[in-house]
Amino acid sequence: MTLLKQWQDLMEQQTDATIDEFWQEYAGTEQRVYQSILKNYPEKLSGKFSELTERFEARPVIFMGFMDGINSSLTEEKDLESVTEDTDLVFDIDYEKLYFNMLKADADYLYTLEEWLNVFDEDKLKSIVKDYRRSKIVHVEKKPGRNDPCPCGSGKKYKNCCGKNA
Repeated sequence: MTLLKQWQDLMEQQTDATIDEFWQEYAGTEQRVYQSILKNYPEKLSGKFSELTERFEARPVIFMGFMDGINSSLTEEKDLESVTEDTDLVFDIDYEKLYFNMLKADADYLYTLEEWLNVFDEDKLKSIVKDYRRSKIVHVEKKPGRNDPCPCGSGKKYKNCCGKNA
């Protein structure tokens, strides 16, 4: 069974009784890894999978969870299905995308790390937050008026078609 499949199975197996302990372990690992990555910026995190799990005191399945989480923030996503404990890894991170994705995931324990100031100044962090907030704005289409043509394309007025029971 691949490490990715083990990670997916572990997440699916969580119950109300186990979820808190699971997230505590996962979030603790994730926080240790990100603190190291940000502290050592611009150096890229690299090494054999098994060495990285040792370095960050993480179970392999939990480190795979970290990889699954960061994958969309890399300049080139990794084929997680093919990762084994012997795989050599180099994480080429798009830091703006990473910060944005942390905001999107509502991971305040990560996007509030003081080590971010090794990567960006406060103005840049505020700019990314502003971009994130803008991305959440949803433009709702205006509902047609009673005498407007029905948007279904029938050719009837809205009040005599789809708006009849509205």
